[in-house]
Amino acid sequence: MADKLAPYRGKRSAARTPEPVPEAGPLPRGHDDTFVIQEHHARALHWDFRLEHGGVLVSWAVPKGLPLDPKDNRLAVHTEDHPLEYADFAGHIPEGEYGGGEVAIWDRGTYDLEKWSDREVKVVLHGHRVQGRYVLIRTRGTQWLMHRMDPPPADRTAPPDLVRPMMATLGELPSKAQDGRYGYELKWDGVRAVVYVEGGRVRAMSRNDLDVTAAYPELRAFGEALGSTTAVFDGELVAFDSSGRISFGALQPRMHVQDAARVRRLAARTPVTYVLFDLLHLDGRDTTKLPYRQRRELLEGLGLSGAHWDTPPYTEGGGRRLLETSREQGLEGVVAKLLDSAYEPGRRSRAWIKVKNLRTQEVVVAGWRPGQGNRADTIGALLLGIPEPAGLRYVGSVGTGFTRQMLDDLRVRLSKLERKTSPFAAGPPIREARDAHWATPKLVGEVRFTEWTRDGRLRHPAWRGLRPDKSASDVVPES
Repeated sequence: MADKLAPYRGKRSAARTPEPVPEAGPLPRGHDDTFVIQEHHARALHWDFRLEHGGVLVSWAVPKGLPLDPKDNRLAVHTEDHPLEYADFAGHIPEGEYGGGEVAIWDRGTYDLEKWSDREVKVVLHGHRVQGRYVLIRTRGTQWLMHRMDPPPADRTAPPDLVRPMMATLGELPSKAQDGRYGYELKWDGVRAVVYVEGGRVRAMSRNDLDVTAAYPELRAFGEALGSTTAVFDGELVAFDSSGRISFGALQPRMHVQDAARVRRLAARTPVTYVLFDLLHLDGRDTTKLPYRQRRELLEGLGLSGAHWDTPPYTEGGGRRLLETSREQGLEGVVAKLLDSAYEPGRRSRAWIKVKNLRTQEVVVAGWRPGQGNRADTIGALLLGIPEPAGLRYVGSVGTGFTRQMLDDLRVRLSKLERKTSPFAAGPPIREARDAHWATPKLVGEVRFTEWTRDGRLRHPAWRGLRPDKSASDVVPES
């Protein structure tokens, strides 16, 4: 008879790996009813599904883990048979060895066999984490399809395709009498991102429903760290300047890049950190209806802290102290969240209050005026507006805060949006409109300013950067 374990032994040396490597000889006689699923953090995260059959563990590598819903079929790659002793193996396979990385037992139990052929294997699993009827169907070569035949477990729902982030309302700190009803978080000066993790794979969506996963390769390791956990997170992508402070300006170059090679260079130079502050779905359970306090407990229970992701703590009460801390650290402010409030997807809610140290305002770019002197060949000032029911309202112009790279980028973008007429419902003063170049109001940016004037203009605005994560329809007056 052929040695079923010869391919297995040919890829391993007992002197270099802690895996069981039995000598050639008769195979042990088992009951052909054991299964094991091992989470394998190798070069690419995957799950090894193994069924005891004929004295060996017949094995498949499942890149995204076993499906829990009949609608979700998964690729399973048939690999070499493993010895029965491998059902108990967990540990570290040294780098450089075949399958190098960490192996953990994710689930194990017994199975009932319904069918076994060269093209189809049908079993009923009785595990701690997985129960139900599954079928493996060979499609071509070593590639098989894994399908769950039973309905999904009653207490589980599939993760959502899209959850739009809940937004805070600008305001003041709650009063001392109300302070204890709120949880307080630092306000992070970055880009909002809802991150979806399933089978160790990550998808990041911006506030205006753009898939920005490719722009932030740091998130790949975040997904792998979560292993088999399926979850949806709300958080902020932030970058740091040379002094180690969070900087919206440092993040700007990362927000517009599509070219993969340039993304890698920028990521090496200016890495981002994903700051997590909410949990919207966890292992088949919609958590948006849970109170904020309970969502935070679940989030912190995951212990998510790594090279490019973190879960900063929040405080129950103590808003004034945290706001003072944010000022001392040069941060944007704090967000106060009612402890008993549910998550309201896509809504700007008074259950969340953002309290800022700096006054900032999102604006729509509706045109530009030529520069003078050393900026005669480029943009001198941007003409800004805020959408209202009656149309786009002019709120002033901004001519400071730009780098040369920003101006060059804006010139290219605005040239593609150029139009002959003003997009404002009521135009700006004649003096500012005289030499204006108009643009279709699609670009969204952000300015810092001192106050609003009586006639609704921004006083002393300074440009902070574009906000490609937001649409013109998202822009509202912040005060």
